[in-house]
Amino acid sequence: MRRSFLKLAFAATALALVSGCATGVKHDQMASSMPSLKAGHGRIYFLRSASMLGAAVQPDIRLSGQVVGQSKPGGFFYVDRPAGNYVASTSTETEKTVSFNLQAGETKYIRSSIGFGVMVGRVVLEPETPEKAKAELGSLSYTGTVAAR
Repeated sequence: MRRSFLKLAFAATALALVSGCATGVKHDQMASSMPSLKAGHGRIYFLRSASMLGAAVQPDIRLSGQVVGQSKPGGFFYVDRPAGNYVASTSTETEKTVSFNLQAGETKYIRSSIGFGVMVGRVVLEPETPEKAKAELGSLSYTGTVAAR
C-alpha cells in the first residue's frame, strides 16, 4: 500500500511539473509569419529557459506598469513598442525590475529566471545578449495570446 502511494505521489508531482512548462508553437515555426515592425517601433522579447526549477512560479511580466505576459518555463512572447525608455518588472516575494532604452527598429531580449526565495521562488529579469537569445528562441514555445504591435 505504501509503495502504491509513493508511485501515485511521484506521478502527480511529475504531472504538475510537466504541466507548468510552456506548450505551443515554437519560435522557428512562427518566425516567418510574425509582423514586421511599424515605423518608429522596436520589439521586446521576453524569454525563459525550460527548467523544472520553479516551474510552478509563473508571475505576470509588466512593461511600464502594464501586464504584457507571463514568465513561463520554456516560453517566450514579444511586444512591439514605440522607441523610448521602459521598465520591465515582475514580482513574487519582491519586485524585480530592469530598465532599458528601446530604439526604433531595435530588438531587445529580456530573460526571466527563477532564484531562491523565502516562501516562493523569486523571478529575476535581466537583459540577454542577442546571440544567446537567438540560439535559444528556436526551442521555446510562444506563450503570448496576441502579439502586441
